[in-house]
Amino acid sequence: MIETALFFGFSLYAWITIATVLTMFTVLLFTKLRADLVFLAAIAVLFVTGVLDAKEAFSGFSSTSVVVIGVLFVVVAGLTYTGVLQWIVKNLLGQPDSYSKAVFRLMLPVAALSSFLSNTTVVSLFVNIVKMWSKKLGVSPSKLLIPLSYASGMGGVCTLIGTPPNLIISGLYADNTGRTMNVLVTTIPGLFCLIVGVLSVIAMRRLLPNRKAPENAFESTSDYTVEMLVPSNSKLIGKTIEQVGLSGVRGGSLIELIHFDTVISPVPEDELILGGDRLVYSGQVDELLNLRDTHGLVNADHYVFSTSEIEKNRQLRTAYVTFGSRLIGTSIGGSTFEKDNNMVLVAVARRGQRIVESPRKVILQTGDTLLFECPAKINIDTERLASQLQFFDSQQVPNISYKTFFSTAIMLAMVVVSALGILPLLQCAFLAAAAMLLLRCCTPEQAMKSINWDILMVFAGSVVLGLAIQNTGIAERLAFGILDVCGTNPIVVMTAICLVATFITEFISNTAAGAMFFPIMYESAEKLGYEPYPFIIALMISVSSSFATPIGSPTHMLVYGPGGYRFSDFMRIGLLMNIIILAANIFIVNIVYPLTPLH
Repeated sequence: MIETALFFGFSLYAWITIATVLTMFTVLLFTKLRADLVFLAAIAVLFVTGVLDAKEAFSGFSSTSVVVIGVLFVVVAGLTYTGVLQWIVKNLLGQPDSYSKAVFRLMLPVAALSSFLSNTTVVSLFVNIVKMWSKKLGVSPSKLLIPLSYASGMGGVCTLIGTPPNLIISGLYADNTGRTMNVLVTTIPGLFCLIVGVLSVIAMRRLLPNRKAPENAFESTSDYTVEMLVPSNSKLIGKTIEQVGLSGVRGGSLIELIHFDTVISPVPEDELILGGDRLVYSGQVDELLNLRDTHGLVNADHYVFSTSEIEKNRQLRTAYVTFGSRLIGTSIGGSTFEKDNNMVLVAVARRGQRIVESPRKVILQTGDTLLFECPAKINIDTERLASQLQFFDSQQVPNISYKTFFSTAIMLAMVVVSALGILPLLQCAFLAAAAMLLLRCCTPEQAMKSINWDILMVFAGSVVLGLAIQNTGIAERLAFGILDVCGTNPIVVMTAICLVATFITEFISNTAAGAMFFPIMYESAEKLGYEPYPFIIALMISVSSSFATPIGSPTHMLVYGPGGYRFSDFMRIGLLMNIIILAANIFIVNIVYPLTPLH
């Protein structure tokens, strides 16, 4: 690297790195650009400007920790497609008789699963289960969905494979020291923080919001749908929907047409009208009733459209607008979304209240709940739509079979062999993935589809950012600055860096936060003259301890819509949780891994 002059203590390359990091996070926070493209652009800037050479700029793609994460996607696919998660859910939740017992029954299994599996996978499975479970318990889903998300995050830090930041940080530690971390290195500190977290949630349960479930706004369909019949002597008979102007009408839209026992939805504009046809509209009831006068229709004598009694030839699906969705700030009627996905928007709810206007004209916001009608025989590609909408109803449950046992045994064997040091984690992960395919726990197509290449790009980019921060001297300068402010007490320094990391991870990817703060924590420990190992363990827990904002974790985003939450709901309990878990983290890490002076 070419030596450059210093400006305010930093080299030109350091300033380029700082500007790149700040710009990248600003773009991620305030735009809808894909995270993988933003990270790729950041790598390109660092490479083109000479901050990193070619080998360094693309080192993230060959990083052991990133490869492990990619292979683990296949292992998780084997567990998912053989029904392991569903079996655990079915046999562990039960029917507790108090809220405290319900929290224990929910958070401990979720945390255990998240220690080995993707926490987003676990939460996606549990969300709909928790919503049904909350009805039996007589509590609002909002009282249980935040604890669900918290449990997945706290459980993830209990093993190296439970959350990507642990793998990234352990990989960076191995690169710097030549020593690999055991897969269970964070288990005791993680379990301690988990127990403290569960007890804290129960103690602070009054801070959890009591929100009305958004889908409850759709139960009384007569409040937002109108059903009308075409008289046998109507002048509309024999003409198309488009010709008589019955498709897009004032105050709403046509969601289905019923010819005798045949339900047509979405309704093509060239569909012919027959005598006795039933037209079902959604929107503003008072304006839709004007169709009786303008088109000579008559009121239906009874309702057939209901969310509780769906006929075999139609299905209703509930979805939630995700953070960063391209639908935010737009209306369904102003796009080809319905046509492209073969579904019709029936109603929109916001914060548990249905919006009383034509649903296709509603400007959508994050967390809005959408009710769609789809043909029963059409399978909605929910994975393709995941970046825009999150569907939670109608989960497909795999059959429990001998493959369930195989996939479980493979996962446990991978963890045990790695923990005992018989084989490195990377080799164990490859063997486990191969076993999943050979024993047909998942097909090659399912395995490839399960690998999230966008996320891997973010992980690789995070590694490169951490390398740039270290190589340009930013980490060393920040370490000296922290020591100037905090003094030479190692616990104070550890606490200060973990506190800042916990705050930062509320707004950016915890993987990126881990990669950014690793060199700072590592340099600080060495400058103090202590072995960095316990400092790094504390950092692992801190960057995954984001409780105060819904954008702090992907799992928070998953529960945001279903819980009917507001942004501030997470802050009420989350800020206290951040402080409590930080204190528990520093306390237990220094007991389990006492500070050791460098030799």
